[in-house]
Amino acid sequence: MAELKPKLASVDPVWNQITAEARQAAQDEPLIGGFLHACVLHHKSIEKALSYRIAAKLASNEMSMVVVREMVEDAYAADPTLIEAARADLVAIFERDPACHRLLQPILYFKGYQAMQSYRVGHHLWKMGHRDLAYFVQMRVSEIFGVDVHPAARIGKGIMIDHAHSIVIGETAVVGDNVSMLHSVTLGGTGKEEEDRHPKIGDGVLIGAGAKVLGNIKVGNCSRIAAGSVVLEEVPECKTVAGIPARIVGEAGCDQPSVSMNHMLGPDAV
Repeated sequence: MAELKPKLASVDPVWNQITAEARQAAQDEPLIGGFLHACVLHHKSIEKALSYRIAAKLASNEMSMVVVREMVEDAYAADPTLIEAARADLVAIFERDPACHRLLQPILYFKGYQAMQSYRVGHHLWKMGHRDLAYFVQMRVSEIFGVDVHPAARIGKGIMIDHAHSIVIGETAVVGDNVSMLHSVTLGGTGKEEEDRHPKIGDGVLIGAGAKVLGNIKVGNCSRIAAGSVVLEEVPECKTVAGIPARIVGEAGCDQPSVSMNHMLGPDAV
């Protein structure tokens, strides 16, 4: 009977769900069957599918898809935490984005997810001392997705970047776990000195569309930054800030604003 038991390593509920969704999509939309097979159904694991998808997006006349795919696969083999983060990001989007109805969607269609997984490969290359390869990944991510994240920036897992247009994250920025941000967010520096000059975003932070956080300042855990705000000073934990320049307008309103995705200012806002 023991021979009939599946190996634990072969059981992957997330990947099984993704492939089931891909098969259903191929049945519903036969015209994209080849696309679904190339991106998902042809592969045996989520890391193989992501390697293909990232390579297909980042390849150019300057670097072939074969070379980019090999580079991504090598990164995943060397650092399994990249796939752990990819899974956490995928679940974060599925749970927080009301436009995401299937785990399949971010892998195929959401440039915020694709850009973040590409950044993670670039960050791995940066840590391994492959600086020019990391810069190449940054350049292609910026060109293809409109997301410009320096490969030296440190970003946690469970990240959701909704719409993901015109995101800029600087070299010495740090972003914690379970952070959500919308389009046109900038985590930028001040001055031109080569030193620690970018924001440090805590865990569970929600950053609204168009917000700019500038300088080596800390944004406390589970805080909220309202859309269009310009943050120039540190933000305490569990607070909401808004305005230009941003100031505290109330409490964050819940324990995990990045999960609730509630951008409305509460009755205590002044």
